[in-house]
Amino acid sequence: MMKIKELGLQNYTDVWQNMRDFTIDRDENSEDELWLLEHYPVYTQGQAGKAEHILNPTSIPVVQSDRGGQVTYHGPGQLVAYILMDINRRNLGVRTLVTQLEHILIKVLQTYDINANIVCGAPGVYVDTKKIASIGLRVKNGRTYHGIALNVAMDLKPFLGINPCGFAKMEMTQIGDFQPTIKLEQVQHQFIQDFLNQFKQ
Repeated sequence: MMKIKELGLQNYTDVWQNMRDFTIDRDENSEDELWLLEHYPVYTQGQAGKAEHILNPTSIPVVQSDRGGQVTYHGPGQLVAYILMDINRRNLGVRTLVTQLEHILIKVLQTYDINANIVCGAPGVYVDTKKIASIGLRVKNGRTYHGIALNVAMDLKPFLGINPCGFAKMEMTQIGDFQPTIKLEQVQHQFIQDFLNQFKQ
């Protein structure tokens, strides 16, 4: 089974702590959970994150996280989905899970007539060469936390203060660039539907 939690606008460090606690405390009978939310503005560094990829943080806080990947930005108008999943129980490898998440995101974007793609060696989802969604996971004892961030209708300017995901001059895009009237709630509902179809409860 998969428990869905829609948490609204949240502070990054609070949710991160809650994810870690959930993952440490769960056992083989614990339900998997999907947490959907937005974050207040924050830059997060992955475990391999390098300081030189933060070019101009201004007043946005920088948090050293324990997920995979390099630096990214979270802010209101971006759909964040945290995947708290026992991949051992589901007989899933991490690479397979990342691939499945990429496919879910591509399917969600197709709903809005956006043709998205993946780029070899650079996890996430792209529209042509512009990045629209990032993926960064952590696995502890065969259980995942962290997840995906899909740009829906947000201020993209803070991405200019970093090398997103460690790539200099990486351009970002969002659903709102293609569908100006899009609402995050619509995309969240579509994501839940496609996610549950992929991971058949």
